[in-house]
Amino acid sequence: MKRTLILLYGVASYGFFFVTFLYAIGFVGNLWVPKSIDSEPTLSLSTAILVDLGLLTLFAVQHSGMARPAFKRWLTRFIPQAAERSTYVLLSTVCMALLMYYWAPLGGVIWSVENEIGALTLNGLYLASWGLLLYATFLINHFDLFGLRQVWNAFRKSENKELKFVTPALYRIVRHPIYVGWLGIFWFTPVMTVTHAVFAFGASAYIVVGIKLEERDLENAHPEYSQYKRKVPALIPSFKKRLTRPTDTAVV
Repeated sequence: MKRTLILLYGVASYGFFFVTFLYAIGFVGNLWVPKSIDSEPTLSLSTAILVDLGLLTLFAVQHSGMARPAFKRWLTRFIPQAAERSTYVLLSTVCMALLMYYWAPLGGVIWSVENEIGALTLNGLYLASWGLLLYATFLINHFDLFGLRQVWNAFRKSENKELKFVTPALYRIVRHPIYVGWLGIFWFTPVMTVTHAVFAFGASAYIVVGIKLEERDLENAHPEYSQYKRKVPALIPSFKKRLTRPTDTAVV
């Protein structure tokens, strides 16, 4: 019964994430959804800025804080080890959903691309960035990243072996293709409003800090990661420094 509940919990957490993920495509891109990042302002400028910065901070603290090994060790004192990743996914999704629900548009336009081809190109790059993000998760292990492998192994009473670092495709030319996708999502837009700029700057700053924390943990856990870090750039792809040996490691 416990194993079944853990499995259902993991599947439900993933399902909630996937629905929120789809909504986020429309939210950030001002496409298809009833409320988007650039909906009509309803709060005063000062209040809206405080609300938006608070939402970004909440997401950053939760998303990065729960990923630290010390927090994971503390959390698994109260929940099964197999449910730890699903809990992380669930709470990250809750924070993302809260951000979209309570986001307060500010108004104001910084740039606007009037040329139809230019606007279509930027929208195409925006959607391609979502595709890159999703593709990069499958290059490593999408189902482990979102907790499904862990709950399935627990259901089958199989050992949940820790995955090795690998360097498939994109991970040989850039250490963080998932973050590259996020940056494209934040910045590729034909209309850059003040609202969108606040979101993009705040989220980009979080990525820079998040990379530092993530790589510190990886270097502590995997001494070989330092060599990988020297060979492959973090965010700007480089074919000159790409790895050549299949045994080299990559960041998950």
